Amino acid sequence: MRQERKEVPVEQTWNLEDLFESPENWENELQSILQDVDKIVAYKGKLGESSATLLAALKELETFEERLIQVGTYAFLRISVDGANPETQAGAAKNAAAMATINAKLSFFESELLTVPASTIEQYIEKEKELLPYKKKLSDILEKKPYTLHPETEETLAALGEVHEAPFMIYERSKASDMEFDSITDNQGNVLPMSEALYEDRYEISADTTLRRNAYDSYVSTLNKYKNTFAATYATEVTKQVKMAEIRGFDSVIDMLLHPQQVTKVMYENQLKVIQKELAPHMHKYAQLLKKDYGLDRVRFADLKAPLDPEFNPETTYEEAKEMILEALKVLGPEYNEAMRGAFENRWIDYADNVGKQSGAFCASPYGAHPYILLTWTDKMRGAFTLAHELGHAGHFYLANKYQNLVNTDPSTYFVEAPSTMNELLLAEYLMQKTEDKRMKRWVINQLLGTYYHNFITHLLEAEFQNRVYSLAESGVPLTADVLCDQKQATIKSFWGDAADIDEGAGLLWMRQPHYYMGLYPYTYSAGLTVSTIVSQKIKAEGQPIVERWLEVLKAGGTLRPLDLIKEAGVDMSRPDSIKEAVAYVGSLIDELEKSYE
Repeated sequence: MRQERKEVPVEQTWNLEDLFESPENWENELQSILQDVDKIVAYKGKLGESSATLLAALKELETFEERLIQVGTYAFLRISVDGANPETQAGAAKNAAAMATINAKLSFFESELLTVPASTIEQYIEKEKELLPYKKKLSDILEKKPYTLHPETEETLAALGEVHEAPFMIYERSKASDMEFDSITDNQGNVLPMSEALYEDRYEISADTTLRRNAYDSYVSTLNKYKNTFAATYATEVTKQVKMAEIRGFDSVIDMLLHPQQVTKVMYENQLKVIQKELAPHMHKYAQLLKKDYGLDRVRFADLKAPLDPEFNPETTYEEAKEMILEALKVLGPEYNEAMRGAFENRWIDYADNVGKQSGAFCASPYGAHPYILLTWTDKMRGAFTLAHELGHAGHFYLANKYQNLVNTDPSTYFVEAPSTMNELLLAEYLMQKTEDKRMKRWVINQLLGTYYHNFITHLLEAEFQNRVYSLAESGVPLTADVLCDQKQATIKSFWGDAADIDEGAGLLWMRQPHYYMGLYPYTYSAGLTVSTIVSQKIKAEGQPIVERWLEVLKAGGTLRPLDLIKEAGVDMSRPDSIKEAVAYVGSLIDELEKSYE
């Protein structure tokens, strides 16, 4: 039986008291910001009066948004680890309602700024030097002008924020509170508990083919029970996005969702097209290695994440993984490593497994506080790569938050997965250099391929699925459960071809990830890993100068557009060449694996 949240040892949990001493303190702050929003509203109708007024309003808003972020993060973190708890559910609901009220009141800010001529804002910035840190924010707002509606309409839409977020809330609530999985057996006949976290972190990558396939069957069987409800939920989300794109005057949903990322459609399409076309042949070779290693008649979809050399699957404790990661990341210098050590010593990380905890892993980095990392630790060394990944997000935002003011901390999501995957690549390099053991080297390569599978296949095929779904929705096709399952299965089949049997259960995996409720997020995993692959190879070849360049990019936060930011790291993403280079590196890893069996 999985433990209840109240049974988890405190050292395995994150310290939310660093945000608020208690839920009561949090609720008091929530009520306080509901009142203090009127201090921002007092500037309504005055933003264009003078440079001094604009500066005062921006400063007031920035301070208020920092409080808003901390309040929202606290509610999110509590429900993430205890989603079945009525108290945390109530807290999340209170927060959502408050945010909808606040966002409605603040919607005037951008609408009103858009009525001020760009030339006037430029004059204000020249006159008032303290406005310089806000220059990019102001520029980004002005770019929204062609797609911004009448101020009263924007206020109404903002007031409906809680309704707009309802599909995601329903999806997450159902997964955390309602899903129950049948127990499974391994090849010895042992009965084992089944949960989404256990499937993702242990069973899916198990060397026991019986266990791996039984876990997969249990997983998709449970998903199948929810497919119609989840299809209605996701279809509602897609319909919302399609209608918003139409209302705002975008050519398509894709154009609308790329706009805030400041990414061209060509950059987006390059990721989808180049990786699917050029990576597939390499991964077909990998599937043949799996088939040979396990003596399988056919490779099933459930087998594709099985480890090569299945008898070699090192375990590690959380403490051992901590020291391993800290050593691997020393190359990034003392300031970065101070943040990494602080994450472990000051309880930034929640790694317990308990009922009601969200599956997967994430890092939240509220401005004015420290990052928070969620994962579920299962004593497998693969978990060290997951932990290093989330620490990459933490290190990135630790530096961005330290060196930038709030309005300049967040880079485009197109870049955001680069610092996280960089840490995985550095950990792999450290482990490769540390051992002469042939099997250990093979295992490390397999872990690297796990990272590429996650970002270049799993998430990229999610992106391809999204692309198909939006196209269907815009052409008026109803998004029923059968339609979604057929599209998901077809997407996976188009990549794997005859290299693996893609059963109907694979079609249900559109239900697995929350990313579909986050706009065009899935494809950005591949963009980030493309960048980190190339930069990590440069670090290996050229050393400290590249490290210093990389750290400056992390510190830059959101001060540059993604294409320019990535160029600062020495990578050009405007053309497909960089993607091809990264895919070729994956191919070289598979070639190394083949040689290791000779």
